[in-house]
This record gives sequence, structure tokens and C-alpha cells, in this order.
Amino acid sequence: MVPMSISVRRCKLTEIVSLRQLYREEMDCQIIHESLHNRPGWTVEYVLDLNGAAVGYGSVAIGGPWTDSHALYEFYVRDECRIHIFDLFAALLATCSAAIIETQTNAPILPVMLHTFAQNVRSESILFEDLFEPQLTLDEAEFRATRAKDTELLRSLGLDQSAGWVALWKGEIAGAGGVLYHYNRPYGDVYMKTAEPYRRRGLGSYLVQELKAVCRAKGNVPAARCNVDNLASRRTLQKAGFVPCGNIVAGDLAERDDS
Repeated sequence: MVPMSISVRRCKLTEIVSLRQLYREEMDCQIIHESLHNRPGWTVEYVLDLNGAAVGYGSVAIGGPWTDSHALYEFYVRDECRIHIFDLFAALLATCSAAIIETQTNAPILPVMLHTFAQNVRSESILFEDLFEPQLTLDEAEFRATRAKDTELLRSLGLDQSAGWVALWKGEIAGAGGVLYHYNRPYGDVYMKTAEPYRRRGLGSYLVQELKAVCRAKGNVPAARCNVDNLASRRTLQKAGFVPCGNIVAGDLAERDDS
């Protein structure tokens, strides 16, 4: 039997492009942390070698919210090498600076590693996919693109001044939102907020429904997320046809003695 040799080394993003493409194909969904790879100084990439061949990679976030607690947020190993996946992952942990694992539960591998290697696991967000078209109608509601003159009113209502779209109630701006494409296209992240005086009228779900249509009209796929304890947002998204498909979860890795 040929001895198994595993090594882990830091690499440039360009070295794992083909592996990342395989990862994206297997995910086949919105990848929440996709944009981190292209933010200078935010992430460190590692390639996993098995008997001299690159068979996988790991990505660790070291910037932004993870500056003080580095997070292993992406992990992939080729199908034919997954018989060695625990050994490969342990070697990655021994090499990288990660203090936590953070992943979405609809990822193919990393959630298993999180529950195997981490502790104090907690859920931070709920992820939603678009499965239904409820065709909501509100007699006194309208939906239109934001205009330059809306900026001051949006600010006074506590709404996003950069939102691309607004919902009106009896002709007055009552909510605002948009679709972000900074994750992996064709997925678009739908976001919105209804001003306090106009809540509990179904306007939020109506706004989400119309933003979904904007997203699809450009050939993209709507997606969304909200905090796990935000019951109002959960209900709003579900009423607009979104269905939960996963969570963003995190877990702490055991502290290492590097002395």
C-alpha cells in the first residue's frame, strides 16, 4: 500500500480557480460568502495536496468582521478523494489560523466538519429560496423605481436612501428595497424595509414579491435571508413565496497552544 501524504500550503486565488468552480457547481445555490474572495486582505486561501496532487482547498476570512476571530468559511475536496476528507480537514486546521468555522448548512461538506470539529454551534441567519408566486395584490399599494427627489423622505422614514425601488401606500412612500448581486450570479439577494407607520398591512410581502419580479426580469434568481429571531421578517418572506433552505451557522474551534 502506497503511504498517504497530505500537505497544506497557502496559495493565490488563481491557483484554486478550477476547484472553486467545482465547488460552485456542487453548491448550486446562493453562496453567501462568495464576495470575500475578491476583497483585498480579507481572506487567505489554502490548497490541499494529497500525494502531490491538488485535491481541494480551504478559505479563511481574516478581514472585516473576522479580523479578531478568523473564520474558515469554505472547504472543498474532490469527490474521488473524500475517503480522506477528515484527514485533509484536520491538516487544514493544523495549518490555518481559523478560530471558528462559519458556513451555510446547505453547503455539501463544511457543515459536517463544523459539527465534528467545532463546539458552541449557533445559528445566525435563515436562508430562503424562491419557490412560490403568491400574486399578492393591495388596492392601495404601488411599486416604482426610486427617484432622486425621494432621498430626503427615505432618510426621514429610516429607509435605505440607496434602495432602487419603493412601495407606496395611498401615494406615499411606505417602504424601500432592492436586489444585491455581490454574491454569486445569477442569484440576487432581495432586501427591503417597511417604515413603522405602514407595517402590519401586508405591504412588506407585496414589496418583496415585486422585488423578486425585478430580479427575475434580468434573468437572475431571487434569494433572501433574515435573522433567526426576526419572526416578522420570516413571515413576510414566506408570504411572498420564499421557503427556508438553510442557515448560516458558526462554531468555535478549540484554542491551540502555538508556544
